[in-house]
Amino acid sequence: MKEFENIVIGSASIPSLSITVLLMVLMPIVSFVYWRRKHRESTGFNYLVAGVLGFIISSRVLEMGVHYLCILADNPVSRFINGNTAAFVIYGAAMAGVFEECGRYVVMKYVLKKDRTRENAVMYGIGHGGIEIVAVVLPTIILSLVSAILFSSGDTQNALSALRITEDTAASALPTIKAAAAFDFATMALNVAERVFAMVLHIGLSVVVFHGVVKDRKVFLPLAICLHMVTDLFPAIYQRGLLPLWIVEVWVGAWSAVIACIAVRLYRRCEVS
Repeated sequence: MKEFENIVIGSASIPSLSITVLLMVLMPIVSFVYWRRKHRESTGFNYLVAGVLGFIISSRVLEMGVHYLCILADNPVSRFINGNTAAFVIYGAAMAGVFEECGRYVVMKYVLKKDRTRENAVMYGIGHGGIEIVAVVLPTIILSLVSAILFSSGDTQNALSALRITEDTAASALPTIKAAAAFDFATMALNVAERVFAMVLHIGLSVVVFHGVVKDRKVFLPLAICLHMVTDLFPAIYQRGLLPLWIVEVWVGAWSAVIACIAVRLYRRCEVS
């Protein structure tokens, strides 16, 4: 595995990855502590937990099950989607929007029938966005940090052994190691910004769906799905290698701001029921 011997860990890689891990851990904790202290009387842990479970069930169980059939498995549908960029982008954006927003709607309408306060809607979004960081994003960043530390020692064989990289897994592991080696403070800023935007998006869409539930306005569920889909268009295109990361973050940041503005207006209209 000679390709790993030429990897040089950048001087900023380990410090920037370490700070990224710290910020990723703090983001959901600080969001929760701040909102809970500010609205102790009108928030409950049940909405936070519901947000966590809602994301896990809708995104990591149900959505991933569909992904297995439509993306990972070898069948006519997966071959068509993987072989067609437009189909891949539309599919990816649609699945995220449909599963996550319908998950929010089902939980808020049929499970969380008590304590329907607008502050709890935000709490749900914190749980949803927070567990996404912990369960999806943070493990990848930690793996990159561990990889950077191991390869920085100069003992390639020990690093490969510690990471359990073999001849069979070398091809899939190489991009991760190269990304860890090239990670710097600019990349850190993009990654942290992306999570801030995602937290704003999840909190905002939780308020949008919540408003539809408490006001019995069905139009807000498709609105949330469409907003989520549009926001995810550029990230889906990025997965095909057709856009630089900074353009994706500008797009996501802009739509997160739009969603935040809509959510703030709806939040002000919501009343305790």
